[in-house]
Amino acid sequence: MGWEAWFTVSVVVGVLGVLSFSRLPADMVFLGGLTLLLISGVVSPGEAFQGLGNQGLITVAVLYVVVAGLQETGGIHWIVQRVLGKPRSLGHAQVRVMGPVAILSAFLNNTPVVAMLIPAVSEWSRKFGLAASKLMMPLSYAAILGGTCTLIGTSTNLVVNGLIIDKTSESGLQLFELAWVGVPVAVVGLAFILLTTRWLLPDRRPAISQMGDPREYSVEMLVDRDGPLVGRSVEDAGLRHLEAMFLAEIERDGQIIPAVSPQERLQAGDRLVFVGVVDSVVELQKIRGLTPATNQVFKLEGHRSQRTLVEAVVSETCPVAGRSIRDGRFRSLYDAVVIAVARNGQRLRQKVGDIVLRPGDTLLLEARPAFLEQQRNNRDFFLVSKLEDSAAPRHEKAPIAVALMAAMVAVVTIGWLSMMEAALVAAAGMIITRCVDVQRARRSIDWSVLLVIAAAFGVGVAMDNTGVAAVTAKTVIGFAGDNAWVNLAVIYVLTAVFTAVITNNAAAVLMFPVSYALAADLGLSFLPFAIAVMLAASASFATPIGYQTNLMVMGPGGYRFGDYLRMGMPLNLLTGLVAVAVIPLIWPF
Repeated sequence: MGWEAWFTVSVVVGVLGVLSFSRLPADMVFLGGLTLLLISGVVSPGEAFQGLGNQGLITVAVLYVVVAGLQETGGIHWIVQRVLGKPRSLGHAQVRVMGPVAILSAFLNNTPVVAMLIPAVSEWSRKFGLAASKLMMPLSYAAILGGTCTLIGTSTNLVVNGLIIDKTSESGLQLFELAWVGVPVAVVGLAFILLTTRWLLPDRRPAISQMGDPREYSVEMLVDRDGPLVGRSVEDAGLRHLEAMFLAEIERDGQIIPAVSPQERLQAGDRLVFVGVVDSVVELQKIRGLTPATNQVFKLEGHRSQRTLVEAVVSETCPVAGRSIRDGRFRSLYDAVVIAVARNGQRLRQKVGDIVLRPGDTLLLEARPAFLEQQRNNRDFFLVSKLEDSAAPRHEKAPIAVALMAAMVAVVTIGWLSMMEAALVAAAGMIITRCVDVQRARRSIDWSVLLVIAAAFGVGVAMDNTGVAAVTAKTVIGFAGDNAWVNLAVIYVLTAVFTAVITNNAAAVLMFPVSYALAADLGLSFLPFAIAVMLAASASFATPIGYQTNLMVMGPGGYRFGDYLRMGMPLNLLTGLVAVAVIPLIWPF
């Protein structure tokens, strides 16, 4: 090998080392490595950034917009609400969590699915006396296993499929083609989890402490007259066991119903009084069929989805201090509506408009985003802060968003459009129908993930051009001989090891040229090796950094690094054996 090859090896080893032993962002590390290869002349500018034009990367970016449309309309929230029920045992609880999650993750990005279920599963486990540590890791693993079943299940599948299209004469995989190997892997993996979690997972409380929040609000909500909650019991409506919030009373036709029974049926126009912390108020605003009791909300300009929740602390110089919210004409003065007031942990029983404000009161406001810039330095408030992701969903658009998602899957399945074309059409449909606005669509794209993928492409090109991939392939052959099955297993193991210490997408891109060169040297079809790379990079269970959802559940589940090794290593081994056994039967050597 020439100096270029050795320099490339040094860069790759350096990138892997930095990612393994530091907390530097993966996108910056990979871009730094690619920059070294670029300025040294190992790759040209065109080669360094050719990954930006890869179909898989473009599809990943566009699917973020599609999922954002489902989130903004409450489509995912609506699906999640119907996932959980009343478990009869720990095993039944795990089935109720893992089954729907695996199905959802086959068609949606794993990250938002897991993110939306973490608080629901946390509360669910407390409600029924189950340890969250027995449910959080199965939640993440089920999302990973479900993602192996379709082409759009994980971003890694799309990235490798894009490489197959670019590198070979193949037209790429069909939407459900991966199911031939993904479904057996998922079934075996889910069965293993159900059978072994009792012994392999700890019975531990979450590391995140459920401390009391001094900003406890009393919030009044109205049951919409034409909404889906009318006639349903409090428990069936999902209002009985809310996260850090409880239903204190119902006001109906001037009568107060205290100590509300879970079987109490809601009626149109009921005024519900909730008491809880600020994060729970945000979730309450997103429930379809409930609207803030103050009619001042509907006097603000624009749809509620275009507004946000803001916390502001009243100062001594605020002109409304010492006056009621109504008499002080708060909405007219600030173009914002007070939803609730927190005062020294006390519950304020007056209606919001009748509350006389005092300096130090914390106000929960609904306002347009411009409110923050206008009032941030205003002496009327000590502090002004925005609550992230607090906009009310456009529930009326949810059927459109779900239909666009279903149509995207259908046209790809039939073969009318490629995955990238269908995703572009679906994303455009989300924006045109206003399921998601342009600004939210831009913010939904995880640019750090895309930069890692694009930079990894450039590093992969360097490995290919300098002969590093070919030498690595020959080394693998020297170790494994010319047996196709053994070489397939070695490629799978190497990819799995890389995925455990760096990101799954980067591992797939780095191993792709190695597997391609290996197949060429052996005179075998490249496709089974590409599928092995795809599966090994997607199904990573042994470390929390191997897959993003593993890291997301680490805190809520109270896990330690060793918990992942104890549960994930045998699961990695088992799913790997199934994949290596099945892949050549579907895609022959």
